[in-house]
Amino acid sequence: MLEEEIINCCKRLKLSRNLAERSQTTDGTSHQEYLYQLLAGELRNRELGRTAKLINSAGFYSIKTFDGFRFDEITLPSGLTPEKLKSLEFIRENKNIIMYGRTGTGKTMLSTALGVSACQKGIPVKFYRTAALVNQLSETKKAGTLGAFLKKLRKASLIILDEWGYVPYDRTGAQLLFDYLSEIHEDKCVILNTNLEFSRWVNVLYDEQMTAALVGRLMHHCYLLLFPGENNRLRESSINDLYGSIASTKHQEGIKQQMA
Repeated sequence: MLEEEIINCCKRLKLSRNLAERSQTTDGTSHQEYLYQLLAGELRNRELGRTAKLINSAGFYSIKTFDGFRFDEITLPSGLTPEKLKSLEFIRENKNIIMYGRTGTGKTMLSTALGVSACQKGIPVKFYRTAALVNQLSETKKAGTLGAFLKKLRKASLIILDEWGYVPYDRTGAQLLFDYLSEIHEDKCVILNTNLEFSRWVNVLYDEQMTAALVGRLMHHCYLLLFPGENNRLRESSINDLYGSIASTKHQEGIKQQMA
């Protein structure tokens, strides 16, 4: 059959076999337009496949977009607007981003949205809870596979480290993390989310000189985003209504006891 021959040609030309199916539904007012529509569809299909592959390999633990994010609740540094941030110009500028604020204020959501947007533009991303990355570095070091693991990490142009300093780290892994971040300094972009002020980073890396060196390198070319708001998860949760109900009940009971 002709369809099978087309599939075979697609295979030999390293084109998607879906091209054979689209060849039966694609329209064109001329042979040239028909061919263009068919090839343009193949390109779109490849771009979608590449984006899906980048997102799947990035390691996001949920997919977020900029929809619903409250930029008016965070403080951006001078010269950085929401539009400029969403354009990913910081990657082209080779600048890091540090997001600082309390837990639940939107740091993970915004960094994930930036990472997903980067994947959609063909930029390789790696997203880690920092403790998980530290553990992997330590474990691969013990297993003798650290070089192979770092080789995979180097393929990413944007590294996102979430929950920096939330839990104590393995000392060996912390040293390896410092070595890795020092190696990619001015070569890769890093987004780091933390609720830990710089003066307390020594509690993460255990060494004052190493801490000072890392802060200096990350801040050398960096945008610092401040998240001063309240915990959005708590604010948006119905648990607030529950607390309010309990407080109201206790208040009414107190009034009855006073009147008794």
